[in-house]
Amino acid sequence: MATVRVYQKKQLRLDLLNFRQNQMFKVGNVGVAAVKNRLSAAQGPADSPAKPLTKRYAIRKTKLGRGNRRTLSLTGDMLRNFMVRTVSENKAKASLSTRKDRIKAWINQKIEPWVVLSPKNRSAVTEATRRILIEMKPRMVIERMLGGKQR
Repeated sequence: MATVRVYQKKQLRLDLLNFRQNQMFKVGNVGVAAVKNRLSAAQGPADSPAKPLTKRYAIRKTKLGRGNRRTLSLTGDMLRNFMVRTVSENKAKASLSTRKDRIKAWINQKIEPWVVLSPKNRSAVTEATRRILIEMKPRMVIERMLGGKQR
């Protein structure tokens, strides 16, 4: 019986694995939504309750009908403007658009960090990334076999 040996010169290189910009945009939006949901639930950076408000500010916010918890939403402008601004193949950056909101965010960041991914936020982003990788898997194998999308 004859034997056949198959040699493959090229190896699969995973360091060239990049997401497309629309995929990174999806991952970034999942992260921003997770942070906004955590803030609306008045949770801090470790998924624990956020720091309490000062007495005067809590009274003022309660009189306006906004509750007395740190949700960063007195007017709603700051969180409304917090969104994904720049996207590349391996990075998505979220920031605020107006200078006034950036200053408010900086002050609130000094009181308690809020523009961070908590453990639950990280797991949500990891899950979204896993779903995108599962979507890309069949396409990656076919493109590599046909010689497309290689550098």
